[in-house]
Amino acid sequence: MEGDNRTLNRDGSVGEQYYNYYLLDTNLLSKFKTGTIEHQLLAGFSLSRNTSDLSFEFGIPAAPVDIFNPVYDQTLVAGDRNSSSFTTRDILGIYLQNQIALSQNFKLLLGGRFDSFSERRTDRLTNTESSQSDTAFSPRVGIVYQPIQPISLYASYSRSFAPTIGTAASGEIFEPERGTQYEIGVKADLTERLSATLAFFDLTRSNVTTTDPVNPNFSVQTGEQRSRGVEFDIGGEVLPGWNITAGYSYTDAKVTEDNSIPVGNRLFNTPEHSFNLWTTYRLQTGSLKGFGFGLGLYYLGDRPIDTANTIELPSFLRTDAAIFYEQDQFRAALNFRNIFDIENYVSRFGSSDFVQIGTPFTVQGTLSWRF
Repeated sequence: MEGDNRTLNRDGSVGEQYYNYYLLDTNLLSKFKTGTIEHQLLAGFSLSRNTSDLSFEFGIPAAPVDIFNPVYDQTLVAGDRNSSSFTTRDILGIYLQNQIALSQNFKLLLGGRFDSFSERRTDRLTNTESSQSDTAFSPRVGIVYQPIQPISLYASYSRSFAPTIGTAASGEIFEPERGTQYEIGVKADLTERLSATLAFFDLTRSNVTTTDPVNPNFSVQTGEQRSRGVEFDIGGEVLPGWNITAGYSYTDAKVTEDNSIPVGNRLFNTPEHSFNLWTTYRLQTGSLKGFGFGLGLYYLGDRPIDTANTIELPSFLRTDAAIFYEQDQFRAALNFRNIFDIENYVSRFGSSDFVQIGTPFTVQGTLSWRF
């Protein structure tokens, strides 16, 4: 953006990308007892192959545009590809988990997963090949305690491992992403059909991929990101025919280690506060039995457009509604989204260069039959 705050400098890109993903996952579940202790033992494995065939020309010269008076349909003159690669990634995961009921009101979960992956990348322009491989063990532990029947207290610890496909602008292959999560919470059955959950979480991730602030056509990996917060959810049937689902989340998501992004910057597209409410009522008797209506609110707070925190997208409150009819296997519905046509924006790819206007007032009709 130029100093007049209206002239946007641009460049273009053109190319093709093809992806194929193959996955095999199978598991066995066994239930048995050792004395008075009950076990649910889960064992399985997953095998996957992911290929990507990419060919692009980046940095095609393009004329600047006045964002308040844009002129579209300008011609771009493409040349030769300056990026062309084929990448294959194979992943094998083996997992084992045991849910142990030590007593009627105390349960323990012990599990783990072993992952092994290999990745091979061929650069067609330089006719060179690079590869990487890694292995990791990710444990999982959880406990649930019920002091009284309607109340469940729980805590969990888990690790995660996710290979990251792709390369940085320098050609360097990305490292796998790792995560560590702690969570404690309480679940309460308020009635037989209405329950609520309150949870506190702490999630730390390393080698997270975000858009390169210097070259938006590529990605970079930040050193470490941490998300801490609280979530509250309530859902179920309040009265016959009246159902409600609501949730609130507070998230403190920040960069905690990095070589280029300032420590303390908020994570892109992650609001501190978000809220949702959806309630429906369906007539239970009379000639209009099966007819119903719904009303909902969706709130998303201010959130950075990128991890560099250059711009903040404004908060918004969206109102949705629905009218529906249900009878046996048949259902017909009219859904109204953003009925007050509130202006809102969506950040894509964690870059200030990719922002879209959110969904305007929309009406959608559906017919369905369940077998």
